Amino acid sequence: MEEMNKVLPDDTVKEAGNFIHELIDKDLAEGVYDRVQTRFPPEPNGYLHIGHVKAICIDFGTAEKYGGTCNLRLDDTNPTKEDVEYVDAIKEDIQWLGFNWDHVYFASDYFDFIYECAIRLIQMGKAYVCDLTAEEMREYRGTLTQPGRESPYRNRSVEENLDLFKRMTAGEFENGARVLRAKIDMASPNMNMRDPIIYRILKASHHRTGDKWCVYPMYDFAHPLSDTYEKVTHSLCTLEFEDHRPLYDWFLKELGFENPSRQIEFARMNVNYTLTSKRRCLKLVNEKLVSGWDDPRMATICGMRRRGYPAAALRDFCEKIGVSKAYSVVDYAMLEACVRDNLNWNAERAMAVLRPLRVVIDNYPEGQTEEIEVEVNPNQPEKGKRKTVFSRELYIEQDDFMIEPVKGYFRLSPGREVRLKGAYFVTCTSWETDADGHVTAVHCTYDPETKGGNAPDGRKVKGTIHWVSAENAVDAEVRLYDRLFTVENPSEGEGQAFYDHLNPDSLVILNGCKIEPDVAAAPVGTTFQFMRQGYFCIDSDTVPGHVVINRTVALKDSWAKKQ
Repeated sequence: MEEMNKVLPDDTVKEAGNFIHELIDKDLAEGVYDRVQTRFPPEPNGYLHIGHVKAICIDFGTAEKYGGTCNLRLDDTNPTKEDVEYVDAIKEDIQWLGFNWDHVYFASDYFDFIYECAIRLIQMGKAYVCDLTAEEMREYRGTLTQPGRESPYRNRSVEENLDLFKRMTAGEFENGARVLRAKIDMASPNMNMRDPIIYRILKASHHRTGDKWCVYPMYDFAHPLSDTYEKVTHSLCTLEFEDHRPLYDWFLKELGFENPSRQIEFARMNVNYTLTSKRRCLKLVNEKLVSGWDDPRMATICGMRRRGYPAAALRDFCEKIGVSKAYSVVDYAMLEACVRDNLNWNAERAMAVLRPLRVVIDNYPEGQTEEIEVEVNPNQPEKGKRKTVFSRELYIEQDDFMIEPVKGYFRLSPGREVRLKGAYFVTCTSWETDADGHVTAVHCTYDPETKGGNAPDGRKVKGTIHWVSAENAVDAEVRLYDRLFTVENPSEGEGQAFYDHLNPDSLVILNGCKIEPDVAAAPVGTTFQFMRQGYFCIDSDTVPGHVVINRTVALKDSWAKKQ
């Protein structure tokens, strides 16, 4: 099957307002910068999720718009939580989304430079070694309404601070014994400016620098210095860093950098019914409530990719949301709508029967088969038609037959004529049941004059159902995925409440489903629209002789009916 990567027509996605670009336009017009350079700086301590998609689109998309550059910088300043596995996963996710970086850097590339900046601050009397414990430091820090108190170690001499910091670096002290703090203002209304920690002792091996360091910079110190070292013009980050911007600017100003980077904050993406907390996601994985970080119910990029979400749909989703500073929660249904729109345009059509019921066409010649043509994709007629086999015995959905049809039911029932998609009109003549009264087979007759689904005498039928020929049907395992949580904000509450909100129907596994051979032969990741069922993709658990298929999204939003 041809890989689907065509995006939607241009008029289906309209870009929302973008205040970041307005600020950049102003900077360029006023000559503050003569170019645009951004960076995407994730910490390699977990897998990227739906929230990161927005940041990736903003960072890389902004550089692309202005003909600038965007680097990938891995913020590996905490060696106890970082792993090469996460680095590789981050790279894969970015490239899958359709972006590429100009350079790959690590914060650890700049450890020598950052350390030298710390020494300079000490020499300038702008940093000092503090012996307060973490608990004492919290007490000294004050509150939002009360100023903090100066540490008793704040006025150590430059010489003593240099000596202690070098001894910290040499590994003389244990973890937590001492820290290096910036000397700013303990009475500042901004808590981040009350002598923040810029270095801590952490005797841990680093995935890149090994045991070279036993002191590591804090993010608030490493971040602006890394930006400036790389010559980033616009440092784009989420809104929780807005209160940190004065500290960002203070470091760059005090250290005397010319034309420093500018930090601009935007509202992070919040999508209901999803969980992005790494701690809680790890809990789901460790307790085997999901199959792993790439479980298709997870809000991770790798999970959405495995589920069959197209990268273009995620980018379109971000464009429709737009960029602002206002906190908001986006409805998950909007994401699903973007996925549907994309797949409706791109996915090949196929027929699959998830809960099969055998149909025998008694007046069709035994042993005979014929080829029926069906459209590959009605939205793209240039792709033409494909052929599928029709035979005397078929499979239809169990729900497509009812002995005593209810009002408004137009599918197969005793004496009723329906259309088999792309094939013939058939009429039910009888049925078989087992000892419990369950229907096991339906017998029909067909009208050979209705090939293609139209009657020459002009008669109409109200029902059209899909089918798969028993002659060449392939068995498959189909996994029906739905939202993992039943509440809009699963992050609320602790303990048992977290488990109480798990959706018991988030995964339904169907075995013995019947699919067409072309579907069974498709590569992992190929997405189809199963007629009347929804959008599905071939899962990575597929092995020779056992096809596994994931439901990507239903044809309609079933949750709207539940609310």
